[in-house]
Amino acid sequence: MSEAIAGRPEVVAGTPLRRSGARFLKRRRAVLARLAGWSLVESGQTFLLGYALARALDDGFLDGSLAVGVAWLAAAAVAVGAGAYGTARVYGAVADLVEPLRDSLVRKVVDRGLYAPDGAAVSRLTHQVEIARDTFAGLVLVSRSFVFVTVGALAGLCSLAPVLLLLVLPPLVLGLALFVAALRPMARRQEAFLTADEAIAEEAGAAVGGLRDITAAGAERSVAAAADRRFDAERRASGALARWSVCRVLALGIGGRLPIVLLLVAAPWLLDRGVTAGALVGALAYLSQSLLPALQSLMHGLGTAGTRLGVVLRRLTAVPAAGAADARPHRVPRSGVAVELSGVTFAYGPHADPVVRNLDLTLPVGGHLAVVGPSGIGKSTLAALVAGMLEPGSGEVCRPGTEGRVLVPQEAYVFSGTVRENLLYLCPGEVADAEVAAAAEAVGASALLARLGGPDATLAPAGLSAGERQLIALVRAHLSPAPLVVLDEATCHLDPAAEARAERAFAARPGGSLIVVAHRISSALRADRVLVMDGVHARTGRHRDLLRRSALYRELAGGWEHEGAGATPSAGDVPLQPALPARDADGVDAVAGSRLAGDGGHVVAHGAGRQMQDAGDLGDRGALGGQ
Repeated sequence: MSEAIAGRPEVVAGTPLRRSGARFLKRRRAVLARLAGWSLVESGQTFLLGYALARALDDGFLDGSLAVGVAWLAAAAVAVGAGAYGTARVYGAVADLVEPLRDSLVRKVVDRGLYAPDGAAVSRLTHQVEIARDTFAGLVLVSRSFVFVTVGALAGLCSLAPVLLLLVLPPLVLGLALFVAALRPMARRQEAFLTADEAIAEEAGAAVGGLRDITAAGAERSVAAAADRRFDAERRASGALARWSVCRVLALGIGGRLPIVLLLVAAPWLLDRGVTAGALVGALAYLSQSLLPALQSLMHGLGTAGTRLGVVLRRLTAVPAAGAADARPHRVPRSGVAVELSGVTFAYGPHADPVVRNLDLTLPVGGHLAVVGPSGIGKSTLAALVAGMLEPGSGEVCRPGTEGRVLVPQEAYVFSGTVRENLLYLCPGEVADAEVAAAAEAVGASALLARLGGPDATLAPAGLSAGERQLIALVRAHLSPAPLVVLDEATCHLDPAAEARAERAFAARPGGSLIVVAHRISSALRADRVLVMDGVHARTGRHRDLLRRSALYRELAGGWEHEGAGATPSAGDVPLQPALPARDADGVDAVAGSRLAGDGGHVVAHGAGRQMQDAGDLGDRGALGGQ
C-alpha cells in the first residue's frame, strides 16, 4: 500500500452483521428508494399477465368479442415492454449498492492482510470478496423480485377470485417456513466448505513455494499426504452441503408446485362456486409464469448464494483470533510522545539476520527525526515498523492508532479520478477548497494543481512524472488528519529546494510529528535529531554531535558537503582529507568520498591525497577480502 492510514470500512470488524448491514443500507436510502421504484415498474407486468388473460377470455374470446380479447392481450404486451425497461434501470441501482460493498470489503481484507497476515489472505481477496460481491448482487435481485412478484401475483389472484388464495397461501407459507428453517444448517455447512477451501489455498501455497526444499529433503510423500487430507476435508464438507440442499428442493415443491396441482384438482369445485374459466387460466398463469419462477430464484439464491454471503461476510469482517498480528496488545504512546520503540528487533524470516536489532527510539510530539544510513540498511523497514505495516519480531512499538499516522513511500500512489479525489483520499470528511489550496501552497504543489486544471480536473496518472506524483501524495498526506507523518524517501524525485519546502511544511504542522527517511544529508540538517543506522548499532543525536561520534555519519555528510548550496558534488569537489582530526593512534580513520576507484568507505591514511593508496591496491589479500 502506498499511504498507510486506515479508511473507514462500512462493514466493521467485530460488529454483528445485522447491525453492519442495517448501517450500510441506511446510508443508501436514496438508492433503495430508486431500486423499489423501478422494481414496481418491472412488476407491473406480473399483475397484468394473469388479469389480462382472464379478461381476454371472459370478456373477449369466450364472450364473442375478438377486439376486446386482443385489446387485453395488447395491454399485457405493453406491460411486458414497460417491465423490461424497469429491469434495465434496476441493474443500475443494484450496481450502486454492490460496488460500495465490494470496495469496503477489499479495504478490510487488505488492512487485515497488512496487520494480521496469514496464508488465507490471497483466498479472501481474490475469491471470497468476489463471492461476496456476486452473491450480494444476486441476493438483491432475487429478493426484491420475489417480494414484488409475489405481491403482484397475490393481488392478481385476489382480484380474480379471493377463494383462489385458499389454495395458494397455505402451501406457499409452508414451503417458505421449511426453507427458512434449513438456512442456518446450510450456512454452517457452507462455512465448513470455505474453511476447507482456505486450508487448501494455504497448504498449496506453502508447498509450491517450497518445492526445492521439499525435493531436497525427500518430503514429497508427506507433503502430498497433507494436501490430500485438505482435499478430503473439502469433499466431505461439499457432500454435507449437498445433502442439506435437498431441503431446498422439497420446500420449492411444496411452496411453488403444490399450489398448481391444487388448482388443477380443485378446478371443478371452483367452477361450481362461480370462478370463471378465464380466472382459472389467469390463476394458472400467475402460479406457473410468475410465482413459481420467483420462488425458485429466491430459494436458489438464498440457499446457495445467500448462505455463502453470510458466511463470507462473517469471515471477512471477523476480528482475527488471539495470537494474530493485530491481536498483539497495542499500547498508545505516553503523553507528549508521538511514537516509541523499545527493544525492537525485526528480521525477514525466522533464520534471517535482523534488519533492525534491539532499537530504542522515542520521538516527542512535534519532533522532527531524520533517518540516514547506507542503502539496504533497514531505513524503509524502520519506516514500515513505525507506520504499522510490519510488526516487530520482538520488542514493542507504541504508536498512535491507524488514523493517527500516514506513510508516504518513494513510489507515490496516484489513481485515475479527479484531483480532488486523489488529494482527499485520506480525509474522513469534507475539506474546503481554501484548505486544499493552502496545503498545496505549503508543500509547493500550487503550480502543479493549476497546470492540471484545479481540484475538479480529471487526473491521469500516466501523464504525471514521478516528481509530480510525489507532490500529489505529499499534499494528500498534509491534508490528512494524521499527526504522525513518515516520509520514506517521498521527495527523492524532487530537487533539493522543493524537498526542503515540503519537509518544512510537514514540520510546521500544528501538533504534527515528522520522520524522514533521508536520501540527502540536507534532510538531516533540517531535523531536530538524526538516527544513523549501520546494520549493527543505531545512534541518535544532532548533526554536529554525530559528526564527532559517528564515522559513518561523517562519511555520509562528507559525500554531500556542498549540498547546502543546492549543487550535487562532483568527485573533485570533495576533499580527500577526513572531515575531523584523526583520533586513532595509528593515524587512520574512516573517511568519506576519496573518489578513488573501488572506494567503499574504507580506512585510509591521513595525509594529502597523493599519499593515499586506493583500497583496490592494498597488498593484503587475506581473509578480509583484501580490504
